[in-house]
Amino acid sequence: MTSTPSSAAYAAVDWGTTSFRLWLISDTGAIIGERRTHEGMTTAAKSGFAPIFNAHLAALGAGAHVPAVICGMAGARQGWVEAGYLDVPAALGDIVGQAARVPDAGRDIRILPGLAQRDADRPDVMRGEETQLLGALGKAEGAHLVCMPGTHSKWVRVEDGRVTGFSTFMSGELFDVLSKQSILSHAVAEASAFDGTHEAFRAAVAEAIAHPALATNLFFTVRSGQLLHGHDATRSKARLSGLTIGLEIAGALSSTRPGTAVSLVASGPLAALYGAALDAAGLSATLIDADLAVRDGLASAAHSLWPA
Repeated sequence: MTSTPSSAAYAAVDWGTTSFRLWLISDTGAIIGERRTHEGMTTAAKSGFAPIFNAHLAALGAGAHVPAVICGMAGARQGWVEAGYLDVPAALGDIVGQAARVPDAGRDIRILPGLAQRDADRPDVMRGEETQLLGALGKAEGAHLVCMPGTHSKWVRVEDGRVTGFSTFMSGELFDVLSKQSILSHAVAEASAFDGTHEAFRAAVAEAIAHPALATNLFFTVRSGQLLHGHDATRSKARLSGLTIGLEIAGALSSTRPGTAVSLVASGPLAALYGAALDAAGLSATLIDADLAVRDGLASAAHSLWPA
């Protein structure tokens, strides 16, 4: 019998700061409907979470009582319902037990919590990435160092399905600010697309890892290199990107044993760029598709919440 949206087992939602992704899932685990928009938390906080959510379910023809499990910023303090944080060290499987229920929704909607590291010197939080980790490594044995690139990249230490600690690096936001709002914007204006094979990118990754204390000096060389040596905009932007990611890798490795294998949870251009950066750093990395990881994490949560 063919599954239809009206007979979906549950809806799985990844609700970020600027993005919204919803999948309708059948009782066999197949995707039978999907919606992707830019109606993230910043939009929903103004127009309302429930109207956006219900409109997408209606557009897919989902049944009136299909339950939903949600991860991401819908559970933030400014979100739909605050889902709080689970303190690390924590087993990834324990996330589901702390899910918050959306009241008066007309259907069973649960929002998964984030993770909090309450160390006095290294306080840190994540929201959304914990569900990717649940999908990618929830049942994995042994020790894993996980790189999750993004606007605020996460490097997470997981041991036998248990998060023991993590660090956030503002690499994506830093690159955006430097390339658009600093003196370096003149050096990278009108740059063409580049990828991780660009020699300036790879060289910059290695340079930042070797000399992280010189970070602000190295950033300025993006501008001075253009002025004095005629570096074009694409080379300059590739260098800026390599320096930013290299600095992140240097920080992540500062508290990690040499030679540690890395699990890279990423999709699209970021997966290729970080894969190349890790290679330039001399690190072996196993790629785990981020889209698949979050769907698997939401599926794991759904199966725990609604075993039937």
